[in-house]
Amino acid sequence: MKIKSYETFIVPPRWLFLKIETDEGIVGWGEPIVEGKAHTVQAAVDELMDALIGKNPLRIEDHWQVMYRGGFYRGGAILMSAIAGIDQALWDIKGKYYNAPIHELLGGACRDTIRVYSWIGGDRPDDVGRAALEKKQAGFTAVKMNATEELQFIDSYEKIDRVAERVAAIRESAGPHFGIGVDFHGRVHKPMAKALAKALEPYRLMFIEEPVLPEHNEALRDIATHTSTPIATGERMFSRWDFKALLQSGYVDIIQPDLSHAGGITECKKIFAMAEAYDVAVAPHCPLGPIALAACLQVDATAYNAIIQEQSLGIHYNENNDLLDYLTDPAVFDYQDGHVRIPSGPGLGISVDEDVVRKMAQTGHRWRNPLWRHQDGTVAEW
Repeated sequence: MKIKSYETFIVPPRWLFLKIETDEGIVGWGEPIVEGKAHTVQAAVDELMDALIGKNPLRIEDHWQVMYRGGFYRGGAILMSAIAGIDQALWDIKGKYYNAPIHELLGGACRDTIRVYSWIGGDRPDDVGRAALEKKQAGFTAVKMNATEELQFIDSYEKIDRVAERVAAIRESAGPHFGIGVDFHGRVHKPMAKALAKALEPYRLMFIEEPVLPEHNEALRDIATHTSTPIATGERMFSRWDFKALLQSGYVDIIQPDLSHAGGITECKKIFAMAEAYDVAVAPHCPLGPIALAACLQVDATAYNAIIQEQSLGIHYNENNDLLDYLTDPAVFDYQDGHVRIPSGPGLGISVDEDVVRKMAQTGHRWRNPLWRHQDGTVAEW
C-alpha cells in the first residue's frame, strides 16, 4: 500500500482538515491547525507531504522521524502542527487497514470513557454562574472559564476581585464539588499571577491553567508556593523536548499537550508516558474540531494518567459551525454523565462527512484571534 494523494480543506469556524488517500482506496483524516494560522500550516503540510507521496503509510514512526529530523529547522507551532495532522491521518489509515480503533494498535484501552469539560464565559467572562448551572443541568460535571481580561505586570486588585466574584458565582450556583478550571491564558504576568492564584485558593479549583506564558515556566515555582491548587500548562508546548524541563522542574501537576499541535498521536503518546513517570496528570487541550477530539480520545484510552478531556461543543469560537457538523454520525460524541465513550470504530473511530467538508471549504475562513491593547496603548496578551 502506498500514499497516493492528499487534500487540505480550510473550513469554518477556524479549522484545517487533511485527507490522505492510498492506492488501495483507504482514506485517513487529520486536523493540522494553528488557530489563526490555517493557511500557514496548510503550506507546511504541502512541504512535508513531498516526502510521503509513494511511501507505505503504515511506517508511521519512520515517517514521523523523517518529518521531524529531515529538516534542519524543526519544532515550533507551525511545523509540529503540520506533522500532527499528517500523523493523525496516517494512524486513521492504519486503523482502517487493520479494522481496529487506533487505541488497540497502541496497546489497548485502559478505560472505557473519559470525563469531559465544557467552556463558559467567552474571552471576557460574564454571567458564568448561570452558564455553569446550565452546563451542570446538561450533564457536565466540570467547566472551564478564562480568568480575566487583559492584565498589566502590576494591575488593579479590582480585577483580581472580579475574578474571585465570578468563580464564587459558579461555586454558589453549581455546588461545592462541581469541577472548575480557571484559564489564566498567559494573560497574567508573574506578579499578578501570584496574587490571583492566592485569591482563588478558597474555591477549591480543579486547576489553574497557564498561569504564566510557557516561556516563563520557571515562574511556576513561585506561583506554586502561593497555592495548593493544581497547576496545569502545556497547550503551547510542542514536543517531548519542550516538556522535558517542565516535568523535571516538579512544579506542574497537569500537562495539556494538544494532539493537533504537539506532533500528533505518535508524539503525544510519548509525552503522556513521560508525564506518568513524574506522577503528572494529562488533560489534553482541544478547543478544535472533531478529528482532533477523536485523536485525543484514542490516546486518552491508552493513558492511565489522562484525567479529563477538553472539547469544543458550544465554545464561543464556534460561530455558525460546531463540533458535530462535520460527522455523519454525531452520536459518536454522545456525552453522558459528564463523560464520553472512547470511539470503537476503525481508525479514529469517526466518519467524516466529506460532502459537508467540501461544501464548507468553499466558504473557508480567515479567523484571527482578537488583538487587545492596554489603556496606555501597549499590546496586551490575549
